[in-house]
Amino acid sequence: MPVFLMETIQRDSTISFPFLHLTLNPPASFTVFGFRIYFYGVLIALGFLLAILYCAHATPRFGLKSDDFYDLMLWLIPLSIVGARGYYVLFRLDYYLAHPGEILALRDGGLAIYGGVIAGVLTAFFVCRKKKIPLPAMLDLAVLGLLIGQILGRWGNFMNREAFGAETEIFCRMGLTSPSGNTIYVHPTFLYESLWNLAAFVFLHIWTKRGGRKYDGQAALLYFLWYGLGRAWIEGLRTDSLYIGSTGIRVSQALSLVLAAVSLCILIAQSRRAHPPEALFVNRGKTETTDKPEGEQS
Repeated sequence: MPVFLMETIQRDSTISFPFLHLTLNPPASFTVFGFRIYFYGVLIALGFLLAILYCAHATPRFGLKSDDFYDLMLWLIPLSIVGARGYYVLFRLDYYLAHPGEILALRDGGLAIYGGVIAGVLTAFFVCRKKKIPLPAMLDLAVLGLLIGQILGRWGNFMNREAFGAETEIFCRMGLTSPSGNTIYVHPTFLYESLWNLAAFVFLHIWTKRGGRKYDGQAALLYFLWYGLGRAWIEGLRTDSLYIGSTGIRVSQALSLVLAAVSLCILIAQSRRAHPPEALFVNRGKTETTDKPEGEQS
């Protein structure tokens, strides 16, 4: 990264959007009783909270119980954070081997969403297996919460003046003015991804609420397809990507393309199969109750 570009990443840089005639200088942190709190962490925490509240309210739509979802969250939240940090450290291993004391320095940033998703899916697998809940049904619910977290989390990158793209003159460019007065204009990739995820959330919320799902796991597959395509495009614009060794291959971009391709193949294969309504987990209980002989229903 050019030295000049690195200079503009300071957390007190002024942010501007010329096409909106808007100039901002939001603080990256604030102090409470002498303890510095970063807005990045606040927004991530708020995203977790809103995601949990939304998903707990939406559990009946997927045939799940809010208590089961809360039990999953007790494990998923801490393990997802560990996964997100571990993924980031893994692909910057040379640096962290030389600076092992910084591995746990979460307040300085360094969380990779794919690491969190991988850890979250593995956690959900074991919790659902123990509770005898179909994993695909739980994932259909969880991706909606994940989208809420991603939408808000990207604004944490905005507050930190990070996760932006290469220099550009595009109409929606974002200006970064360093304390010394130098300005560059870059792709506001945090904004691209936040809006991309917002579109996915609005669609999946309306679609699942109106009963659009034909089988458990369909919403999750649509999420992985949509997010994979968007992330592959947006990652190609960023200047802070993690790479696979010295290959020049961006980790998240490659993984996104694989994720999108696999999801698309599964969606196509599933579209050629019959999916009776009673096979959905949310409908199984209704079917069993309806099928009981008269006198046995409770």
